Amino acid sequence: MSSSLAAVDLIIVAVYFLVVLGIGFSFRKRGTSRTEYFLAGRHVGWIAIGASLFATNISSEHFLGLAGTGSKSGLAVGHFEWLAVLILLLLGWVFTPFYLKSGVFTMPEFLERRYNRAARYYLSIVSIIAYVLTKISIALYAGGILLNAVVGWDMYTSAVVIVIATGIYTVMGGLAAVIYTDLVQMFILIIGSIALTLIGLNRAGGWDAVVASTPPDFWNMFKPMSDPDFPWTGIVFGAPILGIWYWCTDQYIVQRVLSAKNLDHARGGTIFAGFLKILPVFILVLPGIIAYSLSNGEITGDKSYAWMVTTLLPTGLKGLVVAGLLAALMSSLSAMFNSTSTLLTIDIFQRLKPDADEKATVRFGRIATGAMVALGLLWIPFIGLLSDERMYVYLQSVQAYVSPPIAACFLFGVLWNRVNGKGAIASLLTGLVLGAVRFILELQNKMAPLANDFLRYVASVNFLHYAVFLFVVCSAVLVAVSLATEAPNRKSLTHLTFSEAGEILQEKTPWHKVNVFASIGLAALLFVLWWVFR
Repeated sequence: MSSSLAAVDLIIVAVYFLVVLGIGFSFRKRGTSRTEYFLAGRHVGWIAIGASLFATNISSEHFLGLAGTGSKSGLAVGHFEWLAVLILLLLGWVFTPFYLKSGVFTMPEFLERRYNRAARYYLSIVSIIAYVLTKISIALYAGGILLNAVVGWDMYTSAVVIVIATGIYTVMGGLAAVIYTDLVQMFILIIGSIALTLIGLNRAGGWDAVVASTPPDFWNMFKPMSDPDFPWTGIVFGAPILGIWYWCTDQYIVQRVLSAKNLDHARGGTIFAGFLKILPVFILVLPGIIAYSLSNGEITGDKSYAWMVTTLLPTGLKGLVVAGLLAALMSSLSAMFNSTSTLLTIDIFQRLKPDADEKATVRFGRIATGAMVALGLLWIPFIGLLSDERMYVYLQSVQAYVSPPIAACFLFGVLWNRVNGKGAIASLLTGLVLGAVRFILELQNKMAPLANDFLRYVASVNFLHYAVFLFVVCSAVLVAVSLATEAPNRKSLTHLTFSEAGEILQEKTPWHKVNVFASIGLAALLFVLWWVFR
């Protein structure tokens, strides 16, 4: 396995692996019960929760995609990062109280309590398939491209090493190992990215020089409605729908909040993660723009971040940034392994084996995690199929076709007690059909333009605009079918909706005011940044 790293860089990477595996090994004896293994005993503090939310979210495709898109169109792609700030506040202040009070282990379990068992199985199956077919493939593909370009490692060999190393600490320590390795990985990721950005700015002659040598529209976050990639209408109305699904209802993310000591720590973790989500625009998108500036527009797209690392970084710092790339990849993979294991164990195994004791449940959880690791290894030979850039983009846009009905069911379910299980299933199935139709038409239109004008429009309309359409239709179906059928039993909705919240909404603690002021400060910072880069 060839490498372009110096000995010092290799030592830094080796130390990183040892630290991560050491943390996982230290938690090996704590996963003796369901709560310990799948929710870290529900005693995780706000700093670790916030760090884990951030590290889980930032994967190798962020380095590849944010820098690459930034080098082509500027800061606008950062909208998805900054919108996440508001969605994280929504998670902390609106959804989390109900999740914690209901005592659920999984998001499908919450959906069953709110609606019915069919809704639970729908979300479980869709989530598991999406994790295996998209999250793992995208992470390994993007990580392979970066590591091959930066380090010279063979894509398949490095993928095997990363999957096995990640699998070891995830299987051993469960969610606690995942969260506390994420805490370490967050610092490595941020420090390495900041170092690269500052060195790039210095080499380019400073901020003003970069601005002067790039197109003016690179620095405008809000694009015209006709913009093919980031129309302001799609950003304002469509992106939040994807955000609600991803940040507020996806097991992959929300499992960290479920592990909190209490509501204050859960909410504090989402606020801390919100502050961290300000950073990617400056440490991941900006390096792509700097690469454009330094290369006089010759370096754009997927090559941008790797070119910055190989061209600008001295020995030592290169090892740190490579460790950051590994941290991003491994934190996302470990979250995928653990969350899929949790869904398989809690939503499926416990249904099939309701009499299984704690030991048997945890044992199955470890086996399920190991199976996910094995699937990851089996999937590696196929990641070469993603070498067609179009397929990578298709996988990235899948969430726009999956998320609207799920977001509608959770949002309406928490806010209004009149929607019921029949409405939820009708909405979910409607979204599944319409999302699949769009995905198939898009694939066909890319291969050969469709003859029918209407079908061609459906296939080519901006995916964020289509997400808005899907959300409106699925919400209408949810409400109409619910009103046309019997209302749910109000007693069954205790701790599940605002109408039946009671003590949840009245709960005040000494930390409540701190969280309120921190949330206001975070929102104010976001709107100032939007104004500056409008």
